[in-house]
Amino acid sequence: MSEASKQIEGRTGPWEIVLGLEVHAQVASRAKLFSGAAVGFGAGPNEQVSLVDAAMPGMLPVINRFCVEQAVKTGLGLKAQINLKSRFDRKNYFYPDLPQGYQISQFQNPIVGEGEVLVERDDGTTFTVGIERLHLEQDAGKSIHDLDPNATYVDLNRAGTALMEIVSRPHMRTSDEAVAYVKKLRTILIYLGSCDGDMDKGNLRADVNVSVCRPGAYEKFRESGDFSHLGTRCEIKNVNSFRFMQQAIEYEARRQIEILEDGGKIDQETRLFDPGKGETRSMRSKEEAHDYRYFPDPDLLPLELDPAWVKRIEASLPELPDAKKQRFQSQYGLSAYDAGVLISEQAKADFYEAAAKGRDAKLVANWVTNDLAAKLTAGGLDIENSPVFPAAIAELVQLIEEGVISSKIAKDVFERMWLGEGSPSEIVEKQGLKQVSDTGALEKIIDDLIAANPGQAEAVKEKPQAIGWFVGQVMKATGGKANPGAVNQLLKSKLGV
Repeated sequence: MSEASKQIEGRTGPWEIVLGLEVHAQVASRAKLFSGAAVGFGAGPNEQVSLVDAAMPGMLPVINRFCVEQAVKTGLGLKAQINLKSRFDRKNYFYPDLPQGYQISQFQNPIVGEGEVLVERDDGTTFTVGIERLHLEQDAGKSIHDLDPNATYVDLNRAGTALMEIVSRPHMRTSDEAVAYVKKLRTILIYLGSCDGDMDKGNLRADVNVSVCRPGAYEKFRESGDFSHLGTRCEIKNVNSFRFMQQAIEYEARRQIEILEDGGKIDQETRLFDPGKGETRSMRSKEEAHDYRYFPDPDLLPLELDPAWVKRIEASLPELPDAKKQRFQSQYGLSAYDAGVLISEQAKADFYEAAAKGRDAKLVANWVTNDLAAKLTAGGLDIENSPVFPAAIAELVQLIEEGVISSKIAKDVFERMWLGEGSPSEIVEKQGLKQVSDTGALEKIIDDLIAANPGQAEAVKEKPQAIGWFVGQVMKATGGKANPGAVNQLLKSKLGV
């Protein structure tokens, strides 16, 4: 992507966006970070709250080993430094849904240090986003304002739930790049099994830091690491959809440009995105670290990891998206694009591999990424809920490979498969859809056509591509069941081309 394509034209000249993201990923765990209370979506208000979560006097936190393992696994998946020594801190702020009056988080000594994520743009080019850190922290509860006009209710079910906050470097330059980064990060987390990535339930959400600067300033920042080259940033809190993220970034960048071009200055603040109005609005002035009065949590010892334990976690890592994409290209002969589409969801990649075993891998990829994907999208279904299973796609492709049906007839068979009318072979047999490959029967049809259309036959000798007319007529005469290969071979022989 060229630098010019990243620019926004203002009244006083071009501007550029600089973006950094703080992604909050809920750890896939059955219990909370510091208590044994259950974690899950859909429970009644305050049904999943322990005395620790409710901050009752004398209750002490106890670290959940599995949540630590999930954080280490995620750090390894992000090619990041695992810090064998880390520490939990108290981040002090006051909300009704934070009963302790502080959040247990990690400040100066996070469990995971610097890493990186390779991200692909829609045009196939790639860019790398640096990861500054990943730290563990507990989630707050939820304030509910719409049940009573005179009261606010508090649900502490989420309070104490383990979160991984993944902080990126400001290495993204457009809203498209920010979305592509979060999509790739989400895919990695799902492959690792450390977060389910469900944005609708708030299990993956992002705070987006947006600033604008003049062309050239960003390059100076990358060379020197000096943030003074960049504009003042504003943070947009808790964005939980790709579409809203794109809209929020574009609105906020334009808002900041207009203020600067009018001679104003940007206040560093936290903002919220209003999807209904398509705009951001001020929430509060942006706090600095000293405003939170961080200090080491006296109830938790420093976290020290055994290097051998970290090695065992590393050895257990699954095949991650980048490695799977390369393997799909080399093992199945797929293009980078097809491989990228298939590995974008772990379930889709697994479905494909199950269907491609022993079959034409490219043909299977076409059915999975085109026909099946279109049906799933139209039906609002995930591939895990597909009524057509991998074995059925494999059987359909086998029928095409063996010449039992044509690719055109296969489309009709697939429609019937989707409706649950049976296996591909059963549908072909029941509907009489087998290809006509009997050369005797095809010769009779072709001979009759040539005799009835001598002018067309002569034209083919002068213009060989005109043979397509005869192919179409044969297919029409056989109800689309003629084997195209056999038809072409016979026509060429009889017409002398």
